[in-house]
Amino acid sequence: MPTDAYFCHMRKKTKRVVFENVMVTDAAAKGKTIGKAPDGRVIFLNNTVPGDVVDVQTTKKRKAYFEGTAINFHSLSDKRVDPVCQHFNVCGGCKWQDMGYEHQLFYKQKEVENNLKRIGHLDLPELTPILGSEQQYFYRNKMEFSFSDSRWLTLEEVKSDNQIEDRNALGFHIPGMWDKILDIKKCHLQKDPSNAIRLETKKFAVENGLTFFNPRNQYGMLRTLMIRTSSIGEIMILVQFFENDKEKRELLLNHLSITFPEITSLLYVINPKQNDTIYDQEIICFSGRDHIFEEMEGLKFKINAKSFYQTNSEQAYELYKITRNFADLKGDELVYDLYTGTGTIAQFVSKKAKKVVGIESVPEAILDAKANAERNEIENVDFFVGDMKNVFNEQFIAQNGVPDVIITDPPRDGMHKDVVQQILNIAPKKVVYVSCNSATQARDLELMKEMYDITKVQPVDMFPQTHHVENVVLLEKKV
Repeated sequence: MPTDAYFCHMRKKTKRVVFENVMVTDAAAKGKTIGKAPDGRVIFLNNTVPGDVVDVQTTKKRKAYFEGTAINFHSLSDKRVDPVCQHFNVCGGCKWQDMGYEHQLFYKQKEVENNLKRIGHLDLPELTPILGSEQQYFYRNKMEFSFSDSRWLTLEEVKSDNQIEDRNALGFHIPGMWDKILDIKKCHLQKDPSNAIRLETKKFAVENGLTFFNPRNQYGMLRTLMIRTSSIGEIMILVQFFENDKEKRELLLNHLSITFPEITSLLYVINPKQNDTIYDQEIICFSGRDHIFEEMEGLKFKINAKSFYQTNSEQAYELYKITRNFADLKGDELVYDLYTGTGTIAQFVSKKAKKVVGIESVPEAILDAKANAERNEIENVDFFVGDMKNVFNEQFIAQNGVPDVIITDPPRDGMHKDVVQQILNIAPKKVVYVSCNSATQARDLELMKEMYDITKVQPVDMFPQTHHVENVVLLEKKV
């Protein structure tokens, strides 16, 4: 297999080059892969698998690296598999579908270990092998699709002389293009009846003259479709309308209600704003309940249209079990659950704790957390709302007690440095850090390494066919 590479200059105005016979050697962050240019600089690639040998056309040139796309494949990696989805490489949602699952797990674990060592400069115990997902497809419980009257055209359609009459789409944004939607025929991320509901919604809308949204010019009736499911078979549908046409709105919603009687919660929003976010909008219940339920170890969790809940229900259960095991509660501990969301982890560990205190910045999430705790008849949890760096202070700790264990599950940006410092000020015996971004987790852990030893590390794959990976770390106070 050839390993020597050379390059030839393209047209000067593009300043792009082609590198030939590049060996793809590794996976990088954000689903990209890595090769090397003749001068030793790294090339980040967006359409290859480690082990491929390719010709690369560069798309960006930086001082320390290139970005590029493979334009010719000399040999294919033995890590490759055939993607199952017809939309692969266009949709952009499942970038690793062409890599065998065992190799996906290998590179996810490697990323976690590299981030902790290189970014955090941390001393690590032997990492527990990454926990793979039993379901590698159809694992998501929430999907959001967008309507468009100017869908993304395939390369064949663009090259064709035929006039394209049907430009309506219901699907996903093309990566990097806010106003272009790929029409999805079948998505492999959410189990049935998700595909059937989406396809029927589009079909009925077209047949009955309901207009699709044009984001550039801000017109059209149908804006987005959200489908949520739960592991106990409940289904929530939320249709977001841009224009307020009562007759056509009810025509569609009645049709969905009759066609899919299994729908538990049928909701809609009238949103004339320039953006799609529903968090500042009134959610209206058309039929059924305004929520669905999820269950876990006998606990019931109410989920409304604005609720955050882990999007892989089955793997979330495994993640929470690992978190609880790491905490290793004996029954007499006060536990703080930072970034508690709807209080799922807090309630999940509560039966093994003396008391759990949850803090979260989203008021609606805390309302859900309190309602869920009452429903589950859990009396040893308290929930508080506010910005973490402001609420989690000396006064709060004086009022609620000094925790023996802290569980923290922050967003992708990690913890604010003031929150990290407050943990160090409290100095609990254990900290269990759950993260969806091991890079920011490593940054935070570096600030804590003088006081804490890392005794356990457990990566968890929540999102097969993507580069995303969760990680759980147990910190124990140095003696």
